[in-house]
Amino acid sequence: MPRVIVMGGSLGGLTAALVLGDAGCDVRVFERSSSALQARGAGIAALDATLRYLVERGGYRPEDVCSSTGWIRFFNRDGSLRHEQRHHYWFSSWNTIYRSLLRLFEAGRYLLGHEVMAFGQGGDTVGVTLADGSQAEADLLVCADGVSSTARAALIPGAAPSYAGYVAWRGTLPERTLSPATRKAFEDAINYQVLPDSHILVYPIPALDGSLAEGDRLINLVWYVNVTAGQELDRLMTGRDGIRRVVSLPPGAATDEAVTGMRRTAAEVFAPPIAEVVTSAAEPFVQAVYDIEVPRMAQGRVCLIGDAAFAVRPHAAAGTAKAADDGWALAEELAAADGDVPEALAAWERRQLLLGRQLVARTREIGDSSQFTGTFRPGDPRLIFGLHEPGH
Repeated sequence: MPRVIVMGGSLGGLTAALVLGDAGCDVRVFERSSSALQARGAGIAALDATLRYLVERGGYRPEDVCSSTGWIRFFNRDGSLRHEQRHHYWFSSWNTIYRSLLRLFEAGRYLLGHEVMAFGQGGDTVGVTLADGSQAEADLLVCADGVSSTARAALIPGAAPSYAGYVAWRGTLPERTLSPATRKAFEDAINYQVLPDSHILVYPIPALDGSLAEGDRLINLVWYVNVTAGQELDRLMTGRDGIRRVVSLPPGAATDEAVTGMRRTAAEVFAPPIAEVVTSAAEPFVQAVYDIEVPRMAQGRVCLIGDAAFAVRPHAAAGTAKAADDGWALAEELAAADGDVPEALAAWERRQLLLGRQLVARTREIGDSSQFTGTFRPGDPRLIFGLHEPGH
């Protein structure tokens, strides 16, 4: 089986490293950060593919790393219930899943402070050059370097991110700080409210230390707001330090003006329980929503996985699941090809291109229905989270 370098040690890269290692590959992860990764306040819906490695091979149960909800509820402005339906979801946090996966990977093969600056192919190998000038060689380079992928820019220069026309205000607050009425309203449910050209969802996730005890958990909010490209977006994405971020304005970086305006609007338009969450979140942050779609995912002995290939809008809650699925599929195709990298990549690319294209189209349709066309409806089966289709 081939020697593999995984460029990027986030959830997708880490999952790929684990499954490729299990398949017999000699795997090293090169992560540019000099310290273990963390994403404050990043809640995720944990689909089957996201949890697959932890459950099938890591000895975890979903309830070890996830909170759960049994209902989907939509509120009216006055706090009354507009719609509810039974549906089970698992919810976790980026930090919890990352830490759990990292515990299962050989520490000496997860190399922090290793930023890949360039790579080149020759014969049957791929050579990479690191920021410190050192070089490394492998039979396969798996690029899991995210939305702003330098690998994608090198392989497919025309495949640039396309701004969707809206952002997500995100944030968390400790469940114990909520009023009793709000805690009851959020009991065992993911909660939505639909606004003109907007919607919000609120759900429980593990605490920063991974605790799932009631009261210890965090309440996670995601509010989609239209922001026009150009001056309006530039103003929002420029933090209090004067730096204009492209993808994400981290916790604590948003200007007082932006946060105050967001909280004022929330108090005016949301049902009381949802308004309480939004106006009380201590350090709300902003993620700009992008589509990225590539015409190919492999070139020679280099491949793109996760957001480096297809960055999908969050509405199917399938971004981390798609990244994990890319890794599983790659391991399966390498095993089927007895380690023949070109043969495996050709078969893998056909599978994952189709999945990526379908997911981009589905999440784009859902996002546009909320933000632009006014066709986002409570109870619409399209809204059920899923990787391959709603609910699956």
